[in-house]
Amino acid sequence: MRAASAELRVEGIGKRFGDVVALDRVSLEVAQGELLTILGPSGSGKTTLLKVVAGFEAPDGGSVRLGGAEITSLPAARRDIGMVFQNYALFPHLTVKGNVAFPLEMRNVAKAEIDKRVTEALAMVELEGYEARLPRQLSGGQQQRVALARAIVFNPRLLLLDEPFGALDRKLRETMQLEVRRLQRRLGVTTIFITHDQEEALILSDRIAVMHRGAVQQIATTTEIYERPANDFVADFVGESNIFHGTLSAPGTVTLLRGGTLAVRSDKPVGAGVGVLMRPERFGPSGANRFAGEVIESVYLGTGFKLRLACEGGIELLVRQPARGPLPTAGARITVGIDPESVHVF
Repeated sequence: MRAASAELRVEGIGKRFGDVVALDRVSLEVAQGELLTILGPSGSGKTTLLKVVAGFEAPDGGSVRLGGAEITSLPAARRDIGMVFQNYALFPHLTVKGNVAFPLEMRNVAKAEIDKRVTEALAMVELEGYEARLPRQLSGGQQQRVALARAIVFNPRLLLLDEPFGALDRKLRETMQLEVRRLQRRLGVTTIFITHDQEEALILSDRIAVMHRGAVQQIATTTEIYERPANDFVADFVGESNIFHGTLSAPGTVTLLRGGTLAVRSDKPVGAGVGVLMRPERFGPSGANRFAGEVIESVYLGTGFKLRLACEGGIELLVRQPARGPLPTAGARITVGIDPESVHVF
């Protein structure tokens, strides 16, 4: 269903590199002010899609529209798009002020206006007083802030972020994620964020588009992607998962291929082949579906335990439990349960 307020509309984009299909008729929409994350493993096509939107790659077919205007053949410099790369792409010979001012100078903005906008942009990323420094005099996080200021200083209609935190350590990466989200909401700029990190996608996004082998597997809110994945790939790629396959043998009952049955909630027709997903944290001491098993691996995570259980019928389960009492050791026998409402059928 098309969103009337779509700021960016990509329709049927295809791209091949020799025999390799990088993009397979990709279509998606991004609403005004929305942050859409494109999530996928290396080689899924997400960066190629971003390059097509930015104007750095020409598609073999399809169209790109921004604010209702056709931009598929427009040069990158005329697309009114800000972009932040993983390697920052700062000019090493220019100061912080020179780097941030560069897009405005290319647009022949008056000097007084440039000074005003650069000051405002650096204040937004909390780099006041750094105007005279060179990139080599900055930390990785500071360089990333400069790149972000440069991307927003000319008020672009669309902001593209290509794995911008990949080179940062975990703590700084988490800080920058929250800063970018706050800044994006404050500016209301339509944004596409590229990442292979599922946790990062869940933290940042209004919606997530999961890509695999050049195709969009599912586009949905963060909750829907996690709770109701469309297929095996999405279920397995986003979050930890227990995935099994079987047949809906009766209303509310799935007979697993490995044997045994599960009580579920599903409106799919009896006889349908289905997949079932059970998230590790959804198991508890009780539930309509019961599993008795032997602990074959146990990990202490501070706030909880992660256990791998070998259950009857050759079923292996990944289970998370609150850290109450001692960590179960290998060989211990435990029983866990899960309610039908917590079993997702796809």
